[in-house]
Amino acid sequence: MWAGGVGSPRRGMAPAPTDDLFARKLRQPARPPLTPLTFEPRPARGPLLRSGSDAGEVRPPTPASPRARAHSHEDASRPAATPTRLFTDPLALLGLPAEEPEPTFPPVLEPRWFAHYDVQSLLFDWAPRPRGTGSHTEASSATLALPENQTTTSDLLLGAPGFVSELGGEGELGLGGPVSPPVPPALPNAAVSVLEEPQTRTTAYSLEHADLGAGYYRKYFYGKEHQNFFGLDEALGPVAVSLRREEKEGSGGGTLHSYRVIVRTTQLRTLRGTISEDALPPGPPRGLSPKKLLEHVAPRLSPACLRLGSASPKVPRTLLTLDEQVLSFQRKVGILYCRAGQGSEEEMYNNQEAGAAFTQFLTLLGDVVRLKGFESYRAQLDTKTDSTGTHSLYTTYQDHEIMFHVSTMLPYTPNNQQQLLRKRHIGNDIVTIVFQEPGSKPFCPSTIRSHFQHVFLVVRAHAPCTPHTSYRVAVSRTQDTPAFGPALPQGGGPFAANADFRAFLLAKALNGEQAAGHARQFHAMATRTRQQYLQDLATNEVTTTSLDSASRFGLPSLGGRRRASPRGPGAELQAAGALMWGVRAAPGARVAAGAEAGGPESAAAEVPCLLGISAETLVLVAPREGRVVFNCACRDVLAWTFSEHQLDLYHGRGEAITLRLDGAPGQAVGEVVARLQLVSRGCETRELALPRDGQGRLGFEVDAEGFVTHVERFTFAETTGLRPGARLLRVCGQTLPKLGPEAAAQMLRSAPKVCVTVLPPDESGRPRRSFSELYMLSLKEPSRRGNPEPVQDEPVEVVMPLPAKQLLRFCLKDSASPPGPGDLTEERTEFLHSHNSLSPRSSLSDEAPVLHNTTPDLLLVTTANPAAPGTGTGRETPPAPDQDQDQVGSPSSREDTGDSAPELRASILPRTLSLRNSISKIMSEAGSDTLEDEWQSISEIASTCNIILESLSREGQPIPESGDPKGPPKCDSEPEAGSLSEKVSHLESMLRKLQEDLQREKADRAALEEEVRSLRHNNQRLLAESESAATRLLLASKQLGSPTPDLA
Repeated sequence: MWAGGVGSPRRGMAPAPTDDLFARKLRQPARPPLTPLTFEPRPARGPLLRSGSDAGEVRPPTPASPRARAHSHEDASRPAATPTRLFTDPLALLGLPAEEPEPTFPPVLEPRWFAHYDVQSLLFDWAPRPRGTGSHTEASSATLALPENQTTTSDLLLGAPGFVSELGGEGELGLGGPVSPPVPPALPNAAVSVLEEPQTRTTAYSLEHADLGAGYYRKYFYGKEHQNFFGLDEALGPVAVSLRREEKEGSGGGTLHSYRVIVRTTQLRTLRGTISEDALPPGPPRGLSPKKLLEHVAPRLSPACLRLGSASPKVPRTLLTLDEQVLSFQRKVGILYCRAGQGSEEEMYNNQEAGAAFTQFLTLLGDVVRLKGFESYRAQLDTKTDSTGTHSLYTTYQDHEIMFHVSTMLPYTPNNQQQLLRKRHIGNDIVTIVFQEPGSKPFCPSTIRSHFQHVFLVVRAHAPCTPHTSYRVAVSRTQDTPAFGPALPQGGGPFAANADFRAFLLAKALNGEQAAGHARQFHAMATRTRQQYLQDLATNEVTTTSLDSASRFGLPSLGGRRRASPRGPGAELQAAGALMWGVRAAPGARVAAGAEAGGPESAAAEVPCLLGISAETLVLVAPREGRVVFNCACRDVLAWTFSEHQLDLYHGRGEAITLRLDGAPGQAVGEVVARLQLVSRGCETRELALPRDGQGRLGFEVDAEGFVTHVERFTFAETTGLRPGARLLRVCGQTLPKLGPEAAAQMLRSAPKVCVTVLPPDESGRPRRSFSELYMLSLKEPSRRGNPEPVQDEPVEVVMPLPAKQLLRFCLKDSASPPGPGDLTEERTEFLHSHNSLSPRSSLSDEAPVLHNTTPDLLLVTTANPAAPGTGTGRETPPAPDQDQDQVGSPSSREDTGDSAPELRASILPRTLSLRNSISKIMSEAGSDTLEDEWQSISEIASTCNIILESLSREGQPIPESGDPKGPPKCDSEPEAGSLSEKVSHLESMLRKLQEDLQREKADRAALEEEVRSLRHNNQRLLAESESAATRLLLASKQLGSPTPDLA
């Protein structure tokens, strides 16, 4: 032995024992000569032992250290580091496990074209977690980085070991660090869950950390024909697999097939998704066998261990319970009352009565209910004998039932300092609201002695029981609880005492409890429960049928249908779920090849991520941290610039991210671009180098948003292809949102060489905007919604609508005639994925799923040119459009309209908007099989109603009544019209007739299809009976010994 003991060359007095690791290392003699280094790959080994006799032997796994726990989620099949890594890592020199290098590009889950249903499926990992480590690594890594000079202590909250304080201004953790919270309709990163279906934001505050994909089995498997397989895998433990084959009609009359797959292991992430038959090896017409399918979809799963699940109704019910154990719409939240001068747990529990400020807060938060006889969610409170109090606080928020355990409403025990009857309920709540009166001491979470309370929301009242009551909020959470929203403003407030603050606090409480489920303690409990369910299914609910002998996915209707002809290359890109690529991502756009470098955005650090692109959403997921770091809707994608290994993606208001992909040059980038062309309306950008003319001008003009408004003729800008309606995305290597309007204008004026990245206008020459921009424009312009924007401290002027004759004149105007200088200028803002015809490159093909349209079809605004001065109003001939505008704005016309205008507007506008909605519904339901004359009628009515809405949108421009002698006379070509109400009623009757015709046509078509199906069924039945009769006749002939008759 080389230790310095008896027999050692350094024999002498043994040094005193010490716990200092470095002192022990220094006292040890030199190591024996090491084996020569080799560069050949070798299997993964544990750290070398310090003993010379054991050199080179593998040590058993050491207990999980903090560093090892931080990397416990990595793939166990990762190639081992080279031998030199053991001696360059200081941990290896100290005899500790070596830190494995971070992969350059994260591995992509097999199979390649598997369309994932949700984010949890993207994070699914086949490598089992080490046993005994119940840590949930993404919890601790999802802690927001505090800004510089920010403390963790305030007058509301004190910092404590093991807790993370949020005092306001932290923002949301995104790609590259904290980012500002998103505004609707964008979703926070922690709220993104389902990817295959649209996940819209309907409220100001989203619910986060919810595994909404847990309902996948209920939606696509439960009550439908499918197969379940259970088994005990040597590496994965108990597993449960659900398979189902789907079919849909293709555009060519054939049938397209796909397979829905669910793989459940003991880890809390589940593989859910779809794979098309076009991405699988060719198989028989009835589809692949379950074994062949799982060999392709789950290659690391041992097929020999799986057995077919029993037909007991307990099996689907157990699978529902197993999948949906993370979904709960009933929550309980504790509320502690802290009076002025108080701060300890005992003082808060011993407050017997609620003060006025606390009562005001409770009234804002929910409703006081009588517990006896209460039938809704009771949260373990007694609703029969009043043993837990007579009243409690209850409310609902976003389909969740919330019962509050209020300390002053729970039973009070005199001469009991701990108040166990109160602590029994509040101490078992995961989220606790600590209400502080003015003058309370700061709250310290270390004073609370509980294993379940992980999140504390500290709320302090300011100026309570006055018209100026406000609240400030601070948050304290355990270190293994990930950050959750909504984000606190700087300083934690103040929040006015209104419904918005109530929604903010309830969303914060719900998100806090959902986020605490990722903490180490609750994660281990959920894992044990899941393992018990899977173990029971694999042991007690299986048959003797193995995976090899399992039947194929039988569909009765496959025999009468022909398979669709195989699609061309790239058909697998048309899946509705999220396809995945391994990338390295960074915020901001990198400088293009050949451009000047040195921009601030080119220095951002790259993060290994999984890129998922579905038909609805684009996400970047950090697999090491297990969280979404970036997301945007596909309808928010503006454009992209790509090279062989890099892609700059522009979205929203022109923000950009850079994606670097691995693999053969151009292969992965080409796949991503092809996918984006199918699911978004973006396009490729153009890089332009714009020289200046002799006078130093560029030859074009842009507005503050970066849209090109004018291009001078015969300039270099026009020669390079710059056109009005184009959009500048990047100027001299920097994106416009980073620069700002003033800095961008200064750079365009002064830069000696201007290189810009331009987004071309659409096919009609209009500027391209993202859906988020259109949504914000619709909110900022009340005229688009038909409501005038009131001006403060000024009388609101009533907007007069157009009379019936003027509306008819607009409706019946010949569309072929050239517009006059005073005609209405129409600005149409079309939302993405409307029901109109889409361009081939911006929409999915007929085989791909149709993208849902959850937005209004059109938002219209009309503006009128100012009237020319000096025009008369008493001419007998039909006035020019300029004269019409002058008449509209004349004072006499306002007097003539009288008080009938508001009633006319109130009665006509809602009906006209209803007409638009009805037309949109008819046009969406009609499809491509509608008769030509019906489609033409619908189009004409839609155009007429569009013109009516445009006319009604004119605000502040009343015109004379039809009986005014100064008004414009009606043209002889126009039909006799009664009133606008009659015209709208006539349009409504025509719409009802069209709806009835369409319903009859649908009913006839359904009846015909049913008859065809019946004939096919009868034909198959007759064929089967004929074959059976022929078989029986053959058997009878053989038995009788007679010659076989000719059955032909």
